[in-house]
Amino acid sequence: MVISATAAAGMALTALGMVLTPGPNMVYLVSRSISQGRMAGLLSLTGTAVGFLVYMTMANLGLAVVFVAVPWLYMGFKAAGAGYLGYLAWQALRPGGRGLFEPRALARDSAGRLFRMGLLTNLLNPKAAIMYLALIPQFVDPGRGHTTAQGFVLGGVQFTVSMAVNATIVVAAGAVASLIARRPSWAVWQRRITGTLLGAVAVLLAKEVPARARV
Repeated sequence: MVISATAAAGMALTALGMVLTPGPNMVYLVSRSISQGRMAGLLSLTGTAVGFLVYMTMANLGLAVVFVAVPWLYMGFKAAGAGYLGYLAWQALRPGGRGLFEPRALARDSAGRLFRMGLLTNLLNPKAAIMYLALIPQFVDPGRGHTTAQGFVLGGVQFTVSMAVNATIVVAAGAVASLIARRPSWAVWQRRITGTLLGAVAVLLAKEVPARARV
């Protein structure tokens, strides 16, 4: 095997923890699924999937080298990502804010725009960058050889877990939104939990901003 069972299991658990923590991808997919229906959410998810494949390919073919050569670019990317997650946290926690599964008025987008926005949201998602540039390399074992192949296999594990969880969220978003709408107190707690998780991720990412990329 290219990777060990231990590495595969560790990667799967790490990917599961990352995808279950609210972030730009989840916010966009849920908002689209509720406002425009499951098909719109799934079209957006297709763009998200391509974004993961782009990251997987670039990370295994030398993106980290670019960030090592231009450290301010990597730091700036993480700083922008931390700021954006902090903004999402404030949107959920502020008085009168909206929760993840609360309906909101959004203009209907075409299939092409849904795909492009899903792709762009993921490419600008700091969690995706951290996953491929910092977390996945920790599971690569140089002693087994074929480090590039290991990177692609580990990326495939992350991709599978993330797509399965996100697809489930897209399909269930409408039902969850209806349930929360019937129970206002649930909406308040969902908003608090989502905002707290987003804020925690923003703080953790902000603490990592000074760290340089490694190859």
